[in-house]
Amino acid sequence: MRHEGKTEARLSRIRGSEPPRRHNARTIAALTSNPGCARRAVLDAAGVDKERLAERVGFPAAFGQSRFAIVRGNAFERQVKADGCAELLRLLRDLLALDLRDAAYTDLGADGSGEGLDARHVAARERLTRAPGGEDGEGNPGGEGNPDGALFDHPLLRLEVAGQAVYLEPDLVAFQHGGAFHVVEIKSFPVIDGQADAEKVAAAAVQSAVYVLALRRLLGRDDAVSHEVVLVCPKDFSNVPVAVRLDVRRQLIVLEHQLARLTRIDTLLDALPDDLALDLGQDGAGTPVMAVDALTAALGRVTARYAPGCLSTCELAFFCRREASGRTAALGIGVREELGGVETVAEALGLAHGTATPDDDQAESAAMLRTTARVYAEALGAMPETPAGGAAG
Repeated sequence: MRHEGKTEARLSRIRGSEPPRRHNARTIAALTSNPGCARRAVLDAAGVDKERLAERVGFPAAFGQSRFAIVRGNAFERQVKADGCAELLRLLRDLLALDLRDAAYTDLGADGSGEGLDARHVAARERLTRAPGGEDGEGNPGGEGNPDGALFDHPLLRLEVAGQAVYLEPDLVAFQHGGAFHVVEIKSFPVIDGQADAEKVAAAAVQSAVYVLALRRLLGRDDAVSHEVVLVCPKDFSNVPVAVRLDVRRQLIVLEHQLARLTRIDTLLDALPDDLALDLGQDGAGTPVMAVDALTAALGRVTARYAPGCLSTCELAFFCRREASGRTAALGIGVREELGGVETVAEALGLAHGTATPDDDQAESAAMLRTTARVYAEALGAMPETPAGGAAG
């Protein structure tokens, strides 16, 4: 406990005067897509607002939901959950053949909204594990007779990420008596003619896998939670909801593997200077606590692991891309892994053309680079020359 308190104090000092931003399924999915990035891990653990930080250092994020999209999404979720989730119950019956005619609806966030996260998590655990199919397999949800099943709104789950407890709140959890729990994700992107945006569906699948894993660990059994999650979206160009099934077994395998690879946050903090701070707050006069130069310098003290894929998942991607300019990492994960030990593009070119001498760790990469350079030169030499001012042939 003392060590945990020290870690939390370090994270609080890094964040400074601003309230923390909570981890969520999206941030965990992004973190596990690039588990070697200490910068993202530290900032997420500290609860630093990465979007505001990117703006302050001059590299604003180029993605994220607009306010209009957020409002539309909230309105769609309220519609789906209206009247005790009557419309959702119909969708679940049709999609999963669940007999939920008399299912109880319980909002686990309604009564405990003013409580701390620990208290809300304990309450959610008690209610979920009392449900048929839960950890103890006894009792009824909500304490009342319920032969068909139940819907749990706003259950607060918990998952360990890099040695730190992270709280998660799925849209909904449903189950049928004697069966498995099903995670329900409500998204505002449309399903048009039976098809949805592939990238958005993939992101939803990873986020849903985070919830499935957290719920399985809460209940203590993998078979207590189905690997098939229910995705609810607007149909075509209307607000009429439609439900589809997503199989997240592959995402679960990848997620568990990547979570196991994450370095513990206290280990990452031990490698950082004690005075590191990324305070985005303002003093009483409205002046930023830290100037832009100070923020930029502090950010540079936390090692990043940039890859082109970060552009679609991380708010700081443009800053990190500028920082990685001229480095082999900026060319993609495949290039970085193939050229292990070769950090810069200039160094790679030197090894390819024989103007640089490789050390022992670079010998294999250097041989591959020389072969590639030779084949490329031979291919260029075999190409017919193009007459000046005209096209070949």
